[in-house]
Amino acid sequence: MCLAVPMQIVEIRPDGKGVAELEGSRHVIDLSFLTDVRLGVYVIVHAGYAIETLDQEEAQTTLSLFAEIVREAQADRPYTEPLRT
Repeated sequence: MCLAVPMQIVEIRPDGKGVAELEGSRHVIDLSFLTDVRLGVYVIVHAGYAIETLDQEEAQTTLSLFAEIVREAQADRPYTEPLRT
């Protein structure tokens, strides 16, 4: 299954790439599919490519839904000791 994630643009590079951030994690992404990308804008990132822009409210709503899914998944799974190698 593939997943596209909202991320915020924090850097735009001259080579058509940019840096996007999600929860403190930064990733270099390709901006070539979009024409009007600015710092601070949220984009949908799929497989390293920004494929669509979206407004902050829509991005926050989507990220909140992802967080809710994670909370529910964790609540359904009993705690187990981490594997030791």
